[in-house]
Amino acid sequence: MGLLTNRVERNEIKAGDHIYTYRAVFAYSHHGIYVGGSKVVHFRPERNLIVGAETSSETQNSILPSSCLIFPDCGFRQPNSGVILSCLDCFLGNGSLYCFEYAVAPSVFLAKVRGGTCTTATSDPPETVIHRAMYLLQNGFGNYNVFQNNCEDFALYCRTGLLIVDRQGVGSSGQASSVIGAPLAAILSSPLKLLMPSPVGMATVTAGMYCMSRYATDIGVRSDVIKVAVEDLAVNLGWLSRHEETSEENKSSNQLIAM
Repeated sequence: MGLLTNRVERNEIKAGDHIYTYRAVFAYSHHGIYVGGSKVVHFRPERNLIVGAETSSETQNSILPSSCLIFPDCGFRQPNSGVILSCLDCFLGNGSLYCFEYAVAPSVFLAKVRGGTCTTATSDPPETVIHRAMYLLQNGFGNYNVFQNNCEDFALYCRTGLLIVDRQGVGSSGQASSVIGAPLAAILSSPLKLLMPSPVGMATVTAGMYCMSRYATDIGVRSDVIKVAVEDLAVNLGWLSRHEETSEENKSSNQLIAM
């Protein structure tokens, strides 16, 4: 267990593990669920699936041949879905492999300066995690949103089955919380400059506020989360109702055209 991250070797991961790798010189991390057999199920924006290391030959059709020379099914996804199956090599690209940690103590969570590496929430058994990931591969995970529904949110749901009730705020992603928490901590601590002229003191206060803002949004301590079966996920997120509304609108339009 590292202070900042938890880098591991390939032979250390097991099916059902939540893994991640860094992109763009550690600017952000990409998360997924390792399902065994050197395969990873992960969630990406649909617009990024047209070009990319793991799906360079992929377009809007899941049955197009894969660009991976080792695994023919690498890059598989359903049409209009951002959930994709990749081999471990394509998922990592040129990055290193890291394993997301669960059920960490609050002191350990606060000591992790960077978000998106651990949670205080406990994980479900590996077979349940894999079932969720494979089910979502076939049925999708809704629309990608960098703050409310991203790759880390996907992996966290697969591991815990926890869903945030209030979809208006920040999601369960530690990365998103860090992006919001850092400037928020700086703003909240700025009035203290008058009382604490020391730069070291100010830095300590700001860092403390940043860590506490991350901790408050951790899925393991939030009160606005519920356990949702993967088969009921679409209903709880309103995907079915929106689909039904669209179907009704299309039906009405067809009737008007026929008239």
